[in-house]
Amino acid sequence: MTETTGPGIGRRTVLIATGATAATLAVSAAAPEAPAGAAGAATDAEPAAAAAVCTLTKEMTEGPYYLDGALVRSDVTEGKAGAPLQLALTVVDDDTCATISDALVEIWHCDALGEYSGYVGNNGHSEPDDGAFLRGGVLTDSAGVAGLTTIYPGWYRGRCVHIHVKVHTGVTLTSDGSFEGGQELHTGQLFFDETITAQVAEVSPYSTNTVTRTTLAQDGIYDDGGAPSGLLTLTALGGSPAAGYRAALTLGVERS
Repeated sequence: MTETTGPGIGRRTVLIATGATAATLAVSAAAPEAPAGAAGAATDAEPAAAAAVCTLTKEMTEGPYYLDGALVRSDVTEGKAGAPLQLALTVVDDDTCATISDALVEIWHCDALGEYSGYVGNNGHSEPDDGAFLRGGVLTDSAGVAGLTTIYPGWYRGRCVHIHVKVHTGVTLTSDGSFEGGQELHTGQLFFDETITAQVAEVSPYSTNTVTRTTLAQDGIYDDGGAPSGLLTLTALGGSPAAGYRAALTLGVERS
């Protein structure tokens, strides 16, 4: 199913650090190694975010593949094959740029073959489906950073490579490892540099995805706005695309 934007999508004021600030955050945010319910990252991300020059941007569509009841955990991989991806997402208040701790940052995305858990088969592949792989969220730490471990996403018909993201505050963690309640402050999408994506697409298991890939420039959701539109800052973890990447971005949300 191809995602589309529609008149029913609400919009909130959101800001994202750009330019040199985003590059600084990409370096200062540590690789996510926190246990479920927490986010391990360098505390020096806080002054960097506080000093950010903030740019307003629009909210992005949730898309058709969201599922309630995501687990609160820092590693959402569940054994899925692909290039490692370490996400460091810093959440800040749009009025002050102050970092926000204990915000639940939730992500979901497709696997290397373009299949979403809970919807396997929509991109033409047959594989086990537990309704949970490559889905989950983590609370931001005292520096406002959510550290998540996943894989570089694949692609499916009509969309470029991307990750969906929501930011919630005031949630209650539940005994089954999920969360409930709170307030949803932001729904957006995270995007990847096209040059890097093209390189990743050449390595296994991405190379076995026979669906024609929509590029960043061809995508109907991404508006070519760079970091203000969710374009991640990527840093290689090794000498080849298969070694994976560290990805960083600062998300500003309107708290009231």
